[in-house]
Amino acid sequence: MSILLGVIADDFTGATDLANTLVKNGMQTVQSIGVPDASFNLGEANAVVIALKSRTKPAAQAIKDSLAGLKWLQSQNAKQFFFKYCSTFDSTDVGNIGPVADALMEAIGESFTIACPAFPSNGRTIYKGHLFVGDILLSDSGMKDHPLTPMTDANLIAVLSRQTPHKVGLVEISTVETGPKAISNRFKRLKKDGYRYAIVDAINTNNLIQIGNALTELKLITGGSGIAQGIPENFRRAGMIMSSPQIPLPSVSGRAAILAGSCS
Repeated sequence: MSILLGVIADDFTGATDLANTLVKNGMQTVQSIGVPDASFNLGEANAVVIALKSRTKPAAQAIKDSLAGLKWLQSQNAKQFFFKYCSTFDSTDVGNIGPVADALMEAIGESFTIACPAFPSNGRTIYKGHLFVGDILLSDSGMKDHPLTPMTDANLIAVLSRQTPHKVGLVEISTVETGPKAISNRFKRLKKDGYRYAIVDAINTNNLIQIGNALTELKLITGGSGIAQGIPENFRRAGMIMSSPQIPLPSVSGRAAILAGSCS
């Protein structure tokens, strides 16, 4: 059995958020805490989310863990890969977003991808390459005081450029609002001009849907959970998943307790 989408997430909470987003948009999804072993049961899943704890590890260890996740996903013949990080893009000047993305790109044999942490319904938007939290710049938000990954620069082109030796470009909101074809053409132009990464503006959910529709030719996607809202439709149009986005959840009886939290 092969899977359609293989996800490597840099923390548990974000992995769960992404799995939830995929299910809500019609993909049968399972989540693994850490790289799966031989006993892992895929069931009927067409998407697998591997939850790592790599966001604040040394870059070399984060790369090692992420490549182990990629190797497992490749063994399941995944058609497309997704490196998921937080919608606040929090990292340090030495990584881990850039180094991990570079390592994944090299391992897959690709030379271009996007970076889009936007999730407008959660107040994370990107305009002119700058990340906003609500109506203020990321660098003016509480994230500037994060004890492990303080974000003092809202310019994502600048942030990512400090983490990778490769060129980082921009797909502006005016292109995004023109639709998937214009977005795809911009990707091709940036790739031709030697850019490895494109920060993509998004200020509302419809922007994310349009961006998602333009990702069919990318082997690797990087971003937050929001960008996943537009990905399942690509597989649906290709006849690879069911036409209805509604996935019935199993009934649950008896008492239960749910604990949800984040180390951040």
